[in-house]
Amino acid sequence: MVAVINFLNDIFWGYVLIYGLLAVGIFFTIKLSFIQFAHFGELFRVIRGSRETDAAGITPFQALTISLASRVGTGNIAGVAVALYLGGPGAIFWMWMVALVGMATAYSESTLAQLFKVKNDEGQYRGGPAFYIARGLGAPWAAVIFCIALILSFGLVFNAVQANSIASAVEGAFGLPKLVTGLVIAGLAGVVIFGGIRQIAKVAEIVVPFMAGIYLLLAVVVLVIHITEVPGMLWLIVQSAFGFGEVAGGVTGGLAAAMLNGVKRGLFSNEAGMGSAPNIAACAVPQPHHPSSQGFVQALGVFIDTILVCSATALLILLSGTLDPESGVTGTQLTQAALTTHIGAAGGIFIAIAIFFFAFTSIIGNYSYAENALTYLGFANKTGVTILRSAVLLMVVWGAVQTVATVFDAADASMGLMATINLIAIVLLSGTVLKLTKDYFEQRKAGREPTFHSDDYPELTGEIDNEIWRR
Repeated sequence: MVAVINFLNDIFWGYVLIYGLLAVGIFFTIKLSFIQFAHFGELFRVIRGSRETDAAGITPFQALTISLASRVGTGNIAGVAVALYLGGPGAIFWMWMVALVGMATAYSESTLAQLFKVKNDEGQYRGGPAFYIARGLGAPWAAVIFCIALILSFGLVFNAVQANSIASAVEGAFGLPKLVTGLVIAGLAGVVIFGGIRQIAKVAEIVVPFMAGIYLLLAVVVLVIHITEVPGMLWLIVQSAFGFGEVAGGVTGGLAAAMLNGVKRGLFSNEAGMGSAPNIAACAVPQPHHPSSQGFVQALGVFIDTILVCSATALLILLSGTLDPESGVTGTQLTQAALTTHIGAAGGIFIAIAIFFFAFTSIIGNYSYAENALTYLGFANKTGVTILRSAVLLMVVWGAVQTVATVFDAADASMGLMATINLIAIVLLSGTVLKLTKDYFEQRKAGREPTFHSDDYPELTGEIDNEIWRR
């Protein structure tokens, strides 16, 4: 079993996804005429005034914060440090490149999720890749595989990983036993997730902006203190990305190390193309009432996660001078050492608290994705949802006290499978994405608020819910 899992991970993460996610990002960037750059302002326009919603869904702002809750996790603190340690400063440049093209991928998958969403038995919006795979491509078997892979990886095992990160950080900073931390996390998570996606949305729209804002504010303070060094550090990142400079490569050295580690850690962090964020994008009431508007919201999520939060961590580390490939210090410990250099002993405590918030919100965000997948499988009744929620909480406690490498490797393989299915699906449905995008901007150009009219899409008859889109 271990050999099979390792083989699958070698295939998925060594070949298919590293190149596939980049290729798909470039494909949509070109096909959509560099939409993430040409219409960058639209990413913010669709968020403004997005507090109103209807009883069936959540606001675009809530959808953004839930997706950020999942995206902004331990990868933004520990993952960036690992990328720097293994790939050198140049790895950050490739993280930026992955995010910039990934914004087009995130736009496309979330636009499709909005288009093919449905209402569950309680009248709430649900959707995601499983729905556009089954309805748009007529491949329900692939949708089932996708859902199972998503529940196993995001719903269960990755939540154990997040809990383990919190427990380790709290034990290191405060000496609290891991089991106690695990029980506390499970208790807090239970209060949120047993309230359903609406409760998750209410918590996320408060906690996520707060946690990201404080973290970015600290980074800004450090940047201001070291303002004269910042231009040189940015040039070092660019220079190292192409294998130039004395510290261009990390432990493994060179251009290949910088590119591989930057791409891999960037993809893990921003999740563009993974098929995860579209699950919550489908739950939103888009404003304006057009599928493309939610695509812009989720493209903004990729930008915030990588270009802002990951860059903040990278600059905190690089400006501290603590990055040393020969020291063996990496991950969370490296970020803690960097912040301790900047603000003293409080740095270690601050990182422990930041990890708690980042990882905790990832747990509730990941759960929301799994509930959507459960809806497609037809088990989202009271019993099915209760079993899923209980399983998530048990995995949180289990993950806090122990790490089993094989289980986590299996989750990586599971995520690799769901991402591969999703990438194939959105490329096959790219014509629909292009038509929606063209329609959106033609209405904008004509001075109208973009509104989706199903009559303009006869090819989608029987595939989308016209009642949802009728205004």
